Amino acid sequence: MRSFLRYWLPLIAYCVFIFAQSSGPVAVDLPDVEGFDKVLHGGGYGLLGILFLRAYRSRWPQASNWALANAGLLSASFYGFTDEFHQSFVPARTADPFDWLADTLGALAGIAAYLLFLRFQSRRNERRRASARLTK
Repeated sequence: MRSFLRYWLPLIAYCVFIFAQSSGPVAVDLPDVEGFDKVLHGGGYGLLGILFLRAYRSRWPQASNWALANAGLLSASFYGFTDEFHQSFVPARTADPFDWLADTLGALAGIAAYLLFLRFQSRRNERRRASARLTK
């Protein structure tokens, strides 16, 4: 149960949040900057990719980072596709394949950044353990 609350519940809650946000008109006025909405899509789906990766790592800890990253990317991209499809039925919203592309690229960037963070943390912990052994 602890694993579900820590890894899966945030993923499910964030998916529900995305669905709720895309079920109505855009709630805020976005700056009139070309491509700004794509940046928001990328950032939002970067977080979704990380959440998928974390959840999958909790379920399959022995899987390679490559396999987990691919599963997270495919899942986040598929969710982005279904979100765009969903928006095609929502009044005042449209489905945009470039939003889906931004979702997918954002998920890729989020997953890559998270894996780099994990690698940095692992190396830092290895250095600490090595220095602790030297000081004994």
